[in-house]
Amino acid sequence: MDELRLHRTIMCIDLKSFYASVECALLGLDPFKTPLVVADHSRGGGSIVLAVSPYLKKFGVPGRCRIFELPTNIKIIFQKPRMEKYLEYSTKIVEIYLRFVSEEDMYVYSIDEVFLDLTEYMNFYKKTDVQIAKMIMAEIYKETKVYSTCGIGPNMLMAKLALDIESKHSPDFIAKWDYENLPEKLWKVTPLSEMWGIGRNMEAHLNKMGLFKIGDIANFDVKRLKRKFGIIGEELYYHTHGIDSSLIQDKNNIKPIAKSYGTGQTLFRDYFPPDVYQIVLELVDDVSRRLRMSKKKAKTIHFGIGYSKEAGGGFSRQLSLDQPTSSESEIYKACLHLFNQYYEREPIRRVHVSVTNLVEQPEMQINLFEDINQAIKEAEVFSAIDEIKFKYGKNAVNRASSELKASTVKARNDMIGGHNA
Repeated sequence: MDELRLHRTIMCIDLKSFYASVECALLGLDPFKTPLVVADHSRGGGSIVLAVSPYLKKFGVPGRCRIFELPTNIKIIFQKPRMEKYLEYSTKIVEIYLRFVSEEDMYVYSIDEVFLDLTEYMNFYKKTDVQIAKMIMAEIYKETKVYSTCGIGPNMLMAKLALDIESKHSPDFIAKWDYENLPEKLWKVTPLSEMWGIGRNMEAHLNKMGLFKIGDIANFDVKRLKRKFGIIGEELYYHTHGIDSSLIQDKNNIKPIAKSYGTGQTLFRDYFPPDVYQIVLELVDDVSRRLRMSKKKAKTIHFGIGYSKEAGGGFSRQLSLDQPTSSESEIYKACLHLFNQYYEREPIRRVHVSVTNLVEQPEMQINLFEDINQAIKEAEVFSAIDEIKFKYGKNAVNRASSELKASTVKARNDMIGGHNA
């Protein structure tokens, strides 16, 4: 096992309750003393909570829930999400990181989390890794009034585990792990889903095998894990021993390749036919536009519906087409076909559309039973619409049906990541 171990100085820094902390900073409030929630209260009790302050987390309030699930015995301050402002803060903090390391030694994991490789900088700073972490975190707070936490380890995995499992409980919000710490700090962890990389479904399967603590996996037969879960099982075994060969520098050289395009929407009231058809059409428009912009066509259409909490359930099905397409009308027809086949007349609160089996867009191929003039006209119209939207914004051109009460497209187009800009 020793030969697989990396010995670098990696930091994983997370901005604590980021959205809520930014709102507290803007209001001049202490997030550890303020019951603040980032959510659009005007949308009703079903609205999703994006973040809660550390003060509320002390009372067991989860970071992600719905407004109606929040405690009623605390006078909560509601702040409407402002994604543009959060992105502005995130950019500012990335600039702070770049004062300490070069771009190639930084990997931005999410809007509020980053990995830094300090291995080649230790001699330059003449400080310990913990001292450098404190220096970076102090600079973040000084310039933004946002608190952060930090995990330090000999590789990216260990730094992430130290961050997730220990740093939030540490007085200075810093946790440092090394390989010899694993039996004491990682192997005792339960439930299994507390470890990064283990989801609820995987946890259930592992529990059925009699594995309830991380140490149970670390001391299990790796061959049996591989037979059960494939390469993921083998990787999981090595992760419980802190083995991870990932390098930040390598990750920065990876060019992501889109294998699918998809979009979904959580609705703030119950929808039924025919109103829900408008939502489906708007999601199809978005997916089709992304196909055209990337010069791709899709052969498989995925469509999903989630019913209201009271009804529970829903469905997710897929349909393969005879020919790849990027046409709104073709994708919309496929979605309606799946909807009519599987819909159970329950109130709808979630709709999702995605496409897979992507191919490079060839020259236009017309089906023998298709009107060639109509197909060319549709392609030209949507190409022109794409150009207008790109130049003047998503709401520059919309379908006339966007004025219907059931439509949500104009409001969504003014959002970032599905939330208020």
